[in-house]
Formats: sequence, structure tokens, C-alpha cells
Amino acid sequence: MARSTNARRPATLASLAAELGVSRTTVSNAYNRPDQLSPELRKRVLETARRLGYPGPDPVARSLRTRKAGAVGLLLTENLSYAFRDPGAVGFLEGLALACEDAGQGLTLIPASPEREDVAAVHRAGVDGFVVYSVPEDDPHLAAVLERPVPVVVCDQPRLDNVDWVGPDDRKAIKSVADHLIGLGHRRIGVLCMRLARGRNDGPASVQRQANASFHVQKARLTALAEAFSEAGVDWTTVPVVERFDHTTASGASAAAQLLEIDPDITAIVCTSDILALGALSEARNRGLRVPEDLTITGFDGIPDAERAGLTTVRQPWLEKGRAAGRLLLETSEPGRPRHIQLETQLITGSTSAPPRSAEERWFGP
Repeated sequence: MARSTNARRPATLASLAAELGVSRTTVSNAYNRPDQLSPELRKRVLETARRLGYPGPDPVARSLRTRKAGAVGLLLTENLSYAFRDPGAVGFLEGLALACEDAGQGLTLIPASPEREDVAAVHRAGVDGFVVYSVPEDDPHLAAVLERPVPVVVCDQPRLDNVDWVGPDDRKAIKSVADHLIGLGHRRIGVLCMRLARGRNDGPASVQRQANASFHVQKARLTALAEAFSEAGVDWTTVPVVERFDHTTASGASAAAQLLEIDPDITAIVCTSDILALGALSEARNRGLRVPEDLTITGFDGIPDAERAGLTTVRQPWLEKGRAAGRLLLETSEPGRPRHIQLETQLITGSTSAPPRSAEERWFGP
């Protein structure tokens, strides 16, 4: 059967303007600058567009013309699902989204899997700038971002010359945890930490590995703990530090089990995140250890689940961190003068920390 030659071609901006008897600028304004038209005229433009099948201005053509994508790119150091699964990342993402909404900008998520080096997603991202969320200093995706001629804000890590930055003082924050534990009398401790480098290591982290860590946040927290406990008379080389590549409660539980196998007589487990600490709490209970009577456990982040569990932790302002990163990126800055926003943290003394008991009390009761 012959195809009809009378099929109507899709309307274009020019044909729609001719149909309405207005300029092409007027039609464009109905979509992009509605404040420039009366409500009645805009309604007439949009209704006629629907009737004629006009889909609206081509966003690709518009971006080529204006050289603006109208979107912020968020570079994650994890797989995409992490942004919606990790409570801290969720809070940060909400804050960043709110900043973008306030500025009328979109948000594009660009995952940077730690086990892949394909940076094509960074190069093809149609964004006007990047917020880089907590990546190691040697991450190839970060290098690709810095090659793009757009503004960049780094959140948490790494600290770079001539790049805007937002985050807490990690050394000061975790020192408050160390001082709390030292004040309670703890000297025999173990540490659970998040990944220290791009290479997978699920096990003990040597002092050298700690010193060479490319994830600056974890390095800063471990360094501050080492300094505080060394000043209290603890030989840091004897403190077991167990690292986990994946940031899950299951990883925290398995790391705590490994730590307690290395030294069953520790009186406190210091975790560099609440997720790891919640896993450690689960493992302690599975072993019949009472927290905090038999074992003190602390975290870092102040996520809702940790506070509901009564965890002693450091609370950081996740929502404000995201907002601050977004505002910093979207505000005009003076070239060559990087801006830094340091966020306040707060030690939350919960029900999971107490003075250590003697070995006899721990194993044979009071």
C-alpha cells in the first residue's frame, strides 16, 4: 500500500511562529523565559505547540548556541547506586540538589567506579561545572575533570591548590573521639577504617600503608588518632588497624571479627565511619559482648541510624555540605583564588562508650 504523501511534517519553531503570527523569539521565550510573556500569550503558544506537535526547543542546539548545559555534574567515587544507598551520600546529594534547584540548574550524576579507569563519562558529560565528591588524589576521573575548562569544587578530598574545597576538619573532629576515649581510660584499642587507596585491601593496614594513603580523609583521621594515642603513651605500631574496601555494615562486621581475632583483649574499637561502626556493633552482639560494658565502639559521621543506635560518634552537617558545595560552584569566583569552606562538627557522646573494664571483669564478670 502506498504511503500517503499528505502526512504532516513535525512543526518547527519557525512554522509555529508563523501559525501564531508572532516572532520566533516569542515562541522561544514561552519555553525558556516565560516571565517575558503575558500568561495568556504563553498559554496560547503552548496550546498551539501541542496541537501542531511541536516538541519544544532542541536542548542540544540551545546548549551549542549558549555554550551552557544548565546542569552541574557530581563526580562520585563509587558506583551510581552508592549515591542512593549510603546515608551520608544521600544527605549530601539532597543538599547539592537543593542548591541546584535554587539556581535553576539540573544535576547530572557521574559515577567513577573505583575499580574502573574509563573516564569517557567525564569527557562526554554536558555540564557547566563539577562537584567532586571524596575521591583519592590519584583518581583518573579527577584528572579528567581538571582537564575540562569548567569550574570545579572538591568536597572532602583531596585538597588541591587552586581548587575550591568544602569539608570538615577531619583531624580535629576525630581527635575529639580520641580525647574522649583517652579520658575514659582506654589504651588498648583497635581501628576499623574505610579504603586507603584505589587498590583493594580487605585486611590489616600497616603503618606504611596508612602513611601512603591516597584517600586524604582516612589518612587524616588515622594520623590524628596516632598522634593522640601516642601522646597518651600508646605505641601506634602495636595498634591493629583493619581496612575494608567496600563501605557496608557487612564489611564493618567482618572487619570487627578480624580485629577481635588479632587482639581479643582490646577495650575499644574506633571506626572511621558510622557504617563500619554499626557493623561492629552487630558483630559484638553476635559474640555475646556487651557494649559498652565489655567493648566500647565509636563511629564518625552522625548518620540517623547511628544516632538511633546511641552510637558515640562525630556528627557532620551532610545537608549543609551539599548546599555549600553547590553554592560555591554556582557563585562567581575570582580566578586563581581558591575558596575554602570548613564545616563544624560535633562529638555526640552516646551509649556505646564507657570506661574499660579489667580483663578479669570482661571475661569472668564483676
